[in-house]
Amino acid sequence: MEQRERAVRLWFDMWLKKEDLGILDLFTPDAVYIESWGPEYHGAQNIRHWFQEWNTRGTVLQWDILQFFHKRDQTVVQWHFHNRMNDGRTEPFDGLSLIRWNPEGRIRFLQEFGCNESRYDPYREGPTPKFREGPAAWF
Repeated sequence: MEQRERAVRLWFDMWLKKEDLGILDLFTPDAVYIESWGPEYHGAQNIRHWFQEWNTRGTVLQWDILQFFHKRDQTVVQWHFHNRMNDGRTEPFDGLSLIRWNPEGRIRFLQEFGCNESRYDPYREGPTPKFREGPAAWF
């Protein structure tokens, strides 16, 4: 479990430092990575390309691990994330990562699940819900 948690911390640190500290060692050659908002990357080389390209467009300001859950070859990580894109847009949100490991301790599958940080109680004023106007905000 400690090895898995170190690997996840390394992955998050890479983003915070904007530096590839061993992506090809961390992920299996055929790994699949699914971002919470839709993009999907196949293979460690493509994951590395995405990491390098994304870091030309934005900066991860914060990626805090809140807790880990482990079961057999899987780990779930609860976290808080915040980035700033070069156009000034910021995206803070909470999330989970579901990770599946190979027997050698490398990531073979990672899927993120995001939760909008701007939450509210639609029943605060009574039994009839009052939802915010406009489209639902995704992050």
